[in-house]
Amino acid sequence: MPELLSVEEALERVLAHTRPLVAERVELAAAVGRVVAEPARAGVDLPPFASSAMDGFAVRADDTPGSLPIAFRVAAGAPSTVELPEGAAAGIATGGVVPAGADAVVPVELTVERNGLVDIRDPVTRGSHVRPRGGDVTEGDVVVAPGAQLGAAQIGALAAAGIAEIACFARPRVAVLATGSELRAPGQPLGPGQIYESNRALVAVVLEAAGARVEQLAVVADDESAHLEALAQGLEADVLVTTGGVSVGPHDLVREAAASLGVSEVFWGVAVKPGKPLSFGVRGGTLVFGLPGNPVSSLVGTLLFVRPAVLALQGLADPTPRYETGMAGAPLRRNPRRDELVRARRRPTESGVTLEPLGGQESHMIVRASAADALVHVPRGEGVIPERSPVRYLPLT
Repeated sequence: MPELLSVEEALERVLAHTRPLVAERVELAAAVGRVVAEPARAGVDLPPFASSAMDGFAVRADDTPGSLPIAFRVAAGAPSTVELPEGAAAGIATGGVVPAGADAVVPVELTVERNGLVDIRDPVTRGSHVRPRGGDVTEGDVVVAPGAQLGAAQIGALAAAGIAEIACFARPRVAVLATGSELRAPGQPLGPGQIYESNRALVAVVLEAAGARVEQLAVVADDESAHLEALAQGLEADVLVTTGGVSVGPHDLVREAAASLGVSEVFWGVAVKPGKPLSFGVRGGTLVFGLPGNPVSSLVGTLLFVRPAVLALQGLADPTPRYETGMAGAPLRRNPRRDELVRARRRPTESGVTLEPLGGQESHMIVRASAADALVHVPRGEGVIPERSPVRYLPLT
């Protein structure tokens, strides 16, 4: 086997072969989670007029303190066409247009209203409780920049700035293929030597949450012609992910079949546990990932390499895995040759998050893995990471 790439080197090679997909116009209501392809510019000043930040009275600051006649009242949503007379006040609602001539608003709780007059005890500063026109953004300014992913705050900002649709990178089409004659669909009876297939659903959940449109192809038996047919179908997608059949056994047919279909292999083998026999290649614009068949290995490979590629295809500014920091809940032995991703449970403490490693770390133990909500990164090296030492981890929930 060739020298294994580090996780960082492997991800660097994956992203070097990944380019954002074409842009498309998306209605704002359907754009949550999408990545912006072009600068989204405000269609109006925001606020589009000077408005009141409080329920109260619009005044000229120079007329305070004092007892002022109430000239008129301004409701939110109503135009203000009357100039405020000198030496007078106007009742105003939050969001109402500050009338011409007024330069401050006095909150209602700081006033006393009686017989058509409003008593203002203290002097007011110009601009108090007035939201100036364009104070948030001016027409033509960038509201959301390219490479940003749209969440609630961004969607709200775009709507407030009058933007009804936005240019987003297309969602990648991903085909997921599981290989192995021993695999059966959940719910079917198992024969001797057979197991239930779980990798397609596992991979699909991760990638759909990352914005991909995923098609789960039919399971393929360990047969060369069946592999060729299924891989040819999967290569029509933007990303093809296979699970199983990428090692060196007599039934590991994926890499050879992919090569015969024109896939150029970029690397095979990563210094990570679980997930070492992982392959990555390209054919034209299609990215091809060969994940190991053990379910936890497939999960790790998807999180470390496939998900970042899917995010990069959508133009996300930083698609790399988002590690967080916690404390080791037990000593963690380091592997001299490979980084390890250790399944753990997060436990909140006064000093931060403590990560408790779970029993059963073998790569086939997907049921044991279901109890984990974090993968703790243990860098390759010698010795042991002591309990309560800082460690990086990937959240699973």
